[in-house]
Amino acid sequence: MDQRIINLFDEYTHKPLSRKDFIERLVKLTGGMALAMSALSILDPGYAEAATVEETDKDLVLEEVTWPGDEATMKGYLARPKGRKKRGSVVVIHENRGLTPHIKDVTRRVAKAGYLALGVDALSPLGGTPANEDEGRTLIGKLDAVQNLGNYLRALNYLRSRPDSNGKTGCVGFCWGGALANQLAVHDSQLNAAVAYYGMQPKAEDVGLIKATVMLHYGGLDERVNAGAAAYEAALKAAHVPYEQYIYEGANHAFNNDSSPARYNAEAAKLAWDRTLRLFKEKLA
Repeated sequence: MDQRIINLFDEYTHKPLSRKDFIERLVKLTGGMALAMSALSILDPGYAEAATVEETDKDLVLEEVTWPGDEATMKGYLARPKGRKKRGSVVVIHENRGLTPHIKDVTRRVAKAGYLALGVDALSPLGGTPANEDEGRTLIGKLDAVQNLGNYLRALNYLRSRPDSNGKTGCVGFCWGGALANQLAVHDSQLNAAVAYYGMQPKAEDVGLIKATVMLHYGGLDERVNAGAAAYEAALKAAHVPYEQYIYEGANHAFNNDSSPARYNAEAAKLAWDRTLRLFKEKLA
């Protein structure tokens, strides 16, 4: 697919570009409405086709859980392996559309690898994640950043308090969630591992607060997010924070999202996921 179309879609999903304006610009790029709709069918998520761990997986227990948030009851999707073994815990942080079926699938993938996995619905204070993704993106912009961070910090504490937790915690976030994974690393001194997929970086002056091991995954074509990567790496080095940074050449923003075929990069996604699980095994087992 033309990289200009992918860049336009990235602008639409991350900036206040209305769907009407997006479609008009897409029609101009593709040369007609029919071709625009064909491109959109590849860009828009296909959740059912992309699920890799089924909800009926016999090895997993799935639950809807809640915990006290900042002036709200927070809701989450908890996936865990069957059995009584104490396990490391991972908060899974969604993109800027809320707790979508794709992120629930990612939560099951983490659980399948042997961890307590909690997909937090950041939109809980606003009624929860809507089915319409445009509405989800709008609601994300209405969240109070300080309250939202606090709700995720409480999610980590909730996991640590569970009787099936070994007390070790990590997080993995994507896009909007990748930025938040970096913020959790800054603000939670007990965090053991933080993995950020194409997430905006924290302020350089805050990097010295990080106690976790950080893993950073970037798509080589993702100019918007990658603009801050070098400064973040320099700050991590200066603060002697253990980290790993990977840039996947030829991969776009959201390369891990297999529900969006136009941007999904199977090779980069597998390599990044293998690296992610390796870090969790080292720090959370």
